[in-house]
Amino acid sequence: MEKDNIAVGLDIGTTKIVAMIGRKNDYGKMEVLGIGKAKSLGVHRGVVNNITQTIQSIQQAVQDAETSSGLKIKEVVVGIAGQHIRSLQHSDYITRPNGEDVIGEEDIDRLCNQVHKLVMLPGEEILHVLPQDFKVDGQAEVKEPIGMYGARLEANFHVVLGQVSSIRNVGRCIKSAGLELSAITLEPLASAKAVLSQEEKEAGVALIDIGGGTTDLAIFKDGIIRHTAVIPFGGNVITEDIKEGCSIIEKQAELLKIKFGSAWPGENKDNEIVSIPGLRGREPKEISLKNLSKIIHARVIEIIEQAYMEIKNYGHEDQKKKLIAGIVLTGGGAQLQHIKQLVEYITGMDTRIGYPNEHLAGDSDAETTSPMYATAVGLVLNSLESKEKSSLMKRFPHDTAVSQDEKADTAETTSETEIAKKEKKNPEKETKTSKRFFDKWAEKFKEFLDNAE
Repeated sequence: MEKDNIAVGLDIGTTKIVAMIGRKNDYGKMEVLGIGKAKSLGVHRGVVNNITQTIQSIQQAVQDAETSSGLKIKEVVVGIAGQHIRSLQHSDYITRPNGEDVIGEEDIDRLCNQVHKLVMLPGEEILHVLPQDFKVDGQAEVKEPIGMYGARLEANFHVVLGQVSSIRNVGRCIKSAGLELSAITLEPLASAKAVLSQEEKEAGVALIDIGGGTTDLAIFKDGIIRHTAVIPFGGNVITEDIKEGCSIIEKQAELLKIKFGSAWPGENKDNEIVSIPGLRGREPKEISLKNLSKIIHARVIEIIEQAYMEIKNYGHEDQKKKLIAGIVLTGGGAQLQHIKQLVEYITGMDTRIGYPNEHLAGDSDAETTSPMYATAVGLVLNSLESKEKSSLMKRFPHDTAVSQDEKADTAETTSETEIAKKEKKNPEKETKTSKRFFDKWAEKFKEFLDNAE
């Protein structure tokens, strides 16, 4: 089987670690070849806090994926989230030596590289530089500057930053698990890739991915990413509240939430009761489902209000920035009963549950299309896409025309265009080694790891 055709996504979450192997089929859809899942023990709120346990969980997930697919995993694309992620808006410009030449991909790369040199707070690292709109010689709102004449090229950027130490810890876990890290992608961007349609991105949409330890947010408008945020709590705090409120152990609280939990208390009758076995021969506990829903309801409101605050910070209430497609909920937390109705009630925005079946092959099993696998599916899709572009670059090293859609996608994974361009400029280097989009990043992380040692 062709190696270039296969990609592996590793979603290191707070509650579970998922390894997914996928490839593109003849119809351009993604086929899941294997999937492995392990309980995540060393991750808290999206950040690794126990290296040894995380390595073991990664190895178990990878082993399961290898067993179910019959393939050997060597390198992975990893999703990163956590409370250390923040984003900012930044404008920058370059002056071109000759305004008589048309603007090419290399000019946009030069501009992106300039942003990568931004001076950050100590201990911070730029993860993504996402161009939003361009200005050519003062002409505003240019979506695609390639092919235009102009001496001054300006752009607004959405820059995503993360803590160097947290990124380094993820890299250390991957390396120690015997794998190679080919790229790091922000998790909300991966989830968006899996569950949002191009029409929604154009109309304006907010993706809320409710995970175990974090709730990730990505906002799109006019097909461009406009805002990202990571809220440092998710489904686990709901479980914690149930545990405290009902005086039961965590395992029972989690089961209660999944089987009987509802985000809308009015749904349950007063006499609906569930009995939970007592510990070590103690009397069983009786829990009212109405009380259970009240506990869940209070915490879900807090999560949604926090996400809605971010949507308002982006400027959703401004007529020009209005998100017409509303909200898409995904992640494990989106499976909670009546959460869609509650989100609509709090925000007043149209809401749907996002299943990652937008780009999956038709015969994918029900488990893969569950919202909890959205990030893993998105990571594989991003990796497959960059591999495709990489092989195109090798075949047509001098073809610099890239469509708007491709550009938007390319921006979504860590500065791929920048690396691709460097390859194109140096065709000899290409023939010697099978350099791919993410190599520069992978090398950076390897440097990190070596320094850490």
